Amino acid sequence: MTVSTILAYKPSARFAIDRLWAMEVFVRVAECGSFSRAAESLDLANATVTTCVRNLERHLNVTLINRDTRRLRLTEEGELYLPRARELLQSIALTEEQVRTRVGELSGWLHVETPISLGHALLCPALPTFAQRYPDISTAVILSNQPHHLIERAIDVAIRMDHVEDADLVARPIYESSYVICCTPEVARSLPEDPAELDPRRCLGILLEERRHSNAWQLQRGDEKIELKPEGPLHFNSSDAVLIAAECGVGVACVLDIFANRHLDAGTLVRVYPQWTLPVKTFYLVTAKARANSAKVRAFTDFLFEVFDSERRPSARRAVSVKALGKR
Repeated sequence: MTVSTILAYKPSARFAIDRLWAMEVFVRVAECGSFSRAAESLDLANATVTTCVRNLERHLNVTLINRDTRRLRLTEEGELYLPRARELLQSIALTEEQVRTRVGELSGWLHVETPISLGHALLCPALPTFAQRYPDISTAVILSNQPHHLIERAIDVAIRMDHVEDADLVARPIYESSYVICCTPEVARSLPEDPAELDPRRCLGILLEERRHSNAWQLQRGDEKIELKPEGPLHFNSSDAVLIAAECGVGVACVLDIFANRHLDAGTLVRVYPQWTLPVKTFYLVTAKARANSAKVRAFTDFLFEVFDSERRPSARRAVSVKALGKR
């Protein structure tokens, strides 16, 4: 049950509703580890959150949270109360969602977070279809390469790569993406047949987060391994930007196939050295446990699997071998 739903009840039910409201606020404070962060995620004033928890403690006649200027800590009573309160709120939320689903109600805000390049390449172009399918859902998309805490920021669904930061989240693998080396057909015709002979000064780089050097390229064929460190003229912290530079003929790019596929389909770029394998990254669909059974989240999850499934069916053009282009 959300705060807005609780506040919508009539005054005759105020005593019971205030207790549920205070219970939700207490759970959010415990999950966020901070009164101020809980207030931000609930869109409430700090004083309101503090008052809610104090009123709950007064009603229970116990102290749930010990506070000091640096941090807060649950008391023994708070540790006992938290899982039971969370279970009750989840049960209420599930009941409400089941009722809404039963009458076909899929409406309200849905907050989604995705890496920037993935949003540009795949999610954003697909979202108009989702909006047409569910016109009463208002989808707010955050494009960010710095993952936020889902519970603190009240994010319903997030797409993560390689790892999930919190055990209180539900993560489902949605796509495995391999790195591919690609360039324009003109550039490909000038490349050596053996990638070990590829000049690093022709390699465009993707910068590691908060660092000033680019990811090394790791190639393998059987027991043979090659590492290339890009030293080309351009380096970016965005796969989109690297692909744009590659399309302009500036050099050779090494990016995840999920970002390169549309360029390969269009023929503006071709894949080179396809007989060599490169590392694989896994994308996960992540939700908070309390939101996993939401009708809106389920609808969006099903839609995302449709979108990613389309990437698992490469076009014939994308699959064309360009090995011969590497010959001088």
